[in-house]
Amino acid sequence: MTLQVPASIDAEQALLGSLFLYPETFRFTFEENLLPEDFFVAANRKIYQVMLDLNQEDKPTDVATVITRLQDIQELNSVGGVDYITHLTDLAISSANSVHYITMLKEKSLLRRLIEVSEKIKKRSFEGQYDPLDVLNEAESLILKVSRDRKVSEFKNSKETFDELIERIHTLREKGGMTGVPSGYKYLDNITNGFQNGDLVIVAARPSVGKTAFALNIASNAAVRYQKNVAVFSLEMPAIHLAMRMLSAKSTVESEKIRTGRNLTNEDWAKIDEAKSQLEKSGIFIDDSPVIKVNDIFAKCRKLQADHGLDMIIVDYLQLIAPSVSKGDNRQLEVSEISRSLKQMARELNVPVIALSQLSRNVEGRDRNPILSDLRESGAIEQDADVVMFLHRPKSKNEDADDASPKDDLQDILLIIAKHRNGAIGELLLAFKSSINAFYTKETRYNEG
Repeated sequence: MTLQVPASIDAEQALLGSLFLYPETFRFTFEENLLPEDFFVAANRKIYQVMLDLNQEDKPTDVATVITRLQDIQELNSVGGVDYITHLTDLAISSANSVHYITMLKEKSLLRRLIEVSEKIKKRSFEGQYDPLDVLNEAESLILKVSRDRKVSEFKNSKETFDELIERIHTLREKGGMTGVPSGYKYLDNITNGFQNGDLVIVAARPSVGKTAFALNIASNAAVRYQKNVAVFSLEMPAIHLAMRMLSAKSTVESEKIRTGRNLTNEDWAKIDEAKSQLEKSGIFIDDSPVIKVNDIFAKCRKLQADHGLDMIIVDYLQLIAPSVSKGDNRQLEVSEISRSLKQMARELNVPVIALSQLSRNVEGRDRNPILSDLRESGAIEQDADVVMFLHRPKSKNEDADDASPKDDLQDILLIIAKHRNGAIGELLLAFKSSINAFYTKETRYNEG
């Protein structure tokens, strides 16, 4: 039995004929996002592309104009000549029936895309040289791309928009102003109302300031206190190390004791058991793949969302994510693509994505707080992010400039909200107890609108 490629050539021809005779049909093609690649026959694709170009130029799309344009670009013979184009007008349907034909073309095109994806995955599977999980992730990513490409955003009318706003205001009132995922830090949550769905949040710092500890504190607070499901992607350290840090912070038992197992008192063990009980019941899911692409993160989070629900994603850290396609020596372009993809993932999954990021060395060369231009390797990070926060250790007056490690276990860390697309910016003073990997709120420095 020979399988036929999904296509409706009659529908393609009838629709093109309708576009020639009834230009108002273009309204429906735009509404349904009909693209040249939705046509199966190459000649029909070319003709439709020429008609789109002419329409964009505000020129007629009648037979004579299309023929002239095809002659100009030396494609008239390749589409079947004048005879084929005039024949299309004989097959025209009424403008009112065009939506049915457009829908048919979109459905056939979707099936062809799925076949194309299936053939690619089939080839990968037969070749046998790829890790099966990599093939599975690629299959999920390709299917997701097909799904995303078919989506068309539509206008919301005023009633829909304002009904949604009023519902949001009611939610704010009921939750005491908290519409997002709480961080567990009072002053930070007062400014942000929690981390909002669809937002990309960047937390940037120089090494050894505590950005991983801060992110894990947020994950633990959200999961344990507020029963949120949090996905944590750790590209820098294994899951067991993250678990050690979270256990130390939650139990307040020094991480060195937990790491070595030495000098643990009965009181320490009681604290550890209680913290373990809370953490193991929480919805924290850790992936410690050292090499991963955004598409892989996307696929894993989609599955997690379907299986368990998902409220927030944390990635440690952005510059370690592998690019989907290598840009050679252009690392800035790669980071820009990664940043854009993380923002797209936040919107598609409708959860906040917190991505840790490095700061450039410029911060160390001056005696002032970091600024947005200090984000390492890409200005696109600043553009894509809805919120940008810096963790900064202010120099004490008696601290030597070359001394990278603070003298005291309890350190003052400045949390600077440098960008907040939908709200205020400000500074919070935090206390970081490095021996237990825990941050505490000290005060709000200011809160600017």
